[in-house]
Amino acid sequence: MSTDGAFDRFTRTVDAAAAIAGIKDARLLERIKTPERIHEVSVPIARDDGSHAIFTAYRVQHSSARGPYKGGIRYHPNVSLDEVKALAAWMSIKTAVVDIPLGGGKGGITVDPKTLSRTELEALTRSYTERIWRVIGPQVDVPAPDVNTNSQTMDWIAHEYGRQSRTISPAVVTGKSLAHGGSAGRDTATAQGGFEVLHDALGATGESIDGSPPCRCSGSRRVGFDGRGLRGGRPARRPAGRAQGQGRKLRRPRGL
Repeated sequence: MSTDGAFDRFTRTVDAAAAIAGIKDARLLERIKTPERIHEVSVPIARDDGSHAIFTAYRVQHSSARGPYKGGIRYHPNVSLDEVKALAAWMSIKTAVVDIPLGGGKGGITVDPKTLSRTELEALTRSYTERIWRVIGPQVDVPAPDVNTNSQTMDWIAHEYGRQSRTISPAVVTGKSLAHGGSAGRDTATAQGGFEVLHDALGATGESIDGSPPCRCSGSRRVGFDGRGLRGGRPARRPAGRAQGQGRKLRRPRGL
């Protein structure tokens, strides 16, 4: 999916919501639509074959009005500043909607992680952390997993942050492994939330995942569960619920 103009779409949505809510404070709206800080860094690594590569990476800190910046870090070849700005802004909205004392941030590296070995991924993550550690921290900005990143990525970030800051600060990120202070259930939390929203939304229209009447989530009812791989299908395995496909390529009518 193209992300061109993602931040413009965010600002237009803010304007539309303000019109509906009757908010006319132009100064306030401009603050909501403007990121507080934008960090763009070059991330060099040594490849396994002895060559070197440099990747472009970002950390956008949109709003700290409600607390420390909060948001994931993604590794994807389509990562762009426009996309990261938009995602950081939406994190500010999400934390406000659920009323938790956090702001919004987002990070990403423009890279295809499938082309890197585990050693290279660790080097990439540590190099990125070395570039941004001064602008993150438990009371400043708390990253988390996102597309193509996971608990191992967060463990590397937490360790490298500790090395650079000369502190022991596991709270610098969420989504760590259980062995390094992570929370049980974190890996499937996003998918579980998506399933619960789907369940309640269908219930509001008289439909049901539980089979009375049956619901096929296809065609006009396409459902996406974050960037967490097949984990997105696990919470939907209720008695009569059946995940039949994921993405554009994986299809199995009798269920995954």
